[in-house]
Amino acid sequence: MYDSFFMERCIALAQKGLGYTYPNPLVGCVIVHNGKIIAEGWHKKAGRSHAEREAISKVKDTSILFNSTLYVNLEPCDHHGETPPCSDLIIDNKIPRVVIGCLDQNKKVLGKGVKKLKDNGCKIKLGVLEHKCQKLNQRFFTFHQKKRPYVILKWAESADGFVAPKQPYSDFWLTDPLSKQRVHQWRSQEQSIMIGVQTALIDNPQLSTRLWTGENPLPIIIDPNKKFSLSVRDFKLKKKKFLIIKDKKIKEDEGKPHIAAKDILNQLFETGLQSVIIEGGAKTLQHFIDEDLFDEVRIFFSNEKLNEGLSAPKINLDIISYFENIKKDKLLTIYRE
Repeated sequence: MYDSFFMERCIALAQKGLGYTYPNPLVGCVIVHNGKIIAEGWHKKAGRSHAEREAISKVKDTSILFNSTLYVNLEPCDHHGETPPCSDLIIDNKIPRVVIGCLDQNKKVLGKGVKKLKDNGCKIKLGVLEHKCQKLNQRFFTFHQKKRPYVILKWAESADGFVAPKQPYSDFWLTDPLSKQRVHQWRSQEQSIMIGVQTALIDNPQLSTRLWTGENPLPIIIDPNKKFSLSVRDFKLKKKKFLIIKDKKIKEDEGKPHIAAKDILNQLFETGLQSVIIEGGAKTLQHFIDEDLFDEVRIFFSNEKLNEGLSAPKINLDIISYFENIKKDKLLTIYRE
């Protein structure tokens, strides 16, 4: 019971780093002495102290660590990266008991941190709130286990099933401003954001987090026919770093070439990107649905009708989902099993 309570705190702390720690995982740590938390920390950014080091550094009287328990949602590392191994720090401070949520899926760490702690006399309890701890780092785990980024599909559709009016508008927004702000919050949590070339040409989007505090994701444009050219017009993206996906190995789709979703994700994996939120257009989204390459779907349903226009993507799977009201909009979130 108490172990679960303190692990919940680790998870809450770790979530504070969402969007800032790439390529590192989300990690929170608490140190407990005589049933009370005496120090806590979380990993704030790659290159900065890991959660365990941050928590241990806050303990003024280190002698009490000899009779304390360290809680951490992810296995302590046992390799030298930008910072020294956390397992060595725990051993050096003679912390006798370590409670861990789940194993690290990075092959550099997997099981090695736990083994080293055990070999040096630490009592280990593994698997406390394991499912929650795994879900917390679903982006990191997907990248290391499936060799691709975690994929989120997002769109908004009208009450009659359209994502855009028949006549293209560069500044068209179907949903409530509060829903728009939610989207910018989501962007701050992901490492990259993807659109198709037609969306880039028609909408000329910024793909930024301007309505939310946080890091901007890396914009990615899928451009199999090499239509996107900064010399054509003053694109808003040209002032920032972005990635254009081009590939000679293209497939024919009704006489028009396109890049397979699997090949796109392979390129993102090779670039080191752990997550991507795909925001359009409808054709791009449908490709990922048809190739069954996604982890979440987030759909805003508006009360507004367009009567005609660009049809929304079609998805019909037996998967976990829930609705949330955002003023007049409804947000449907779909999770894969």
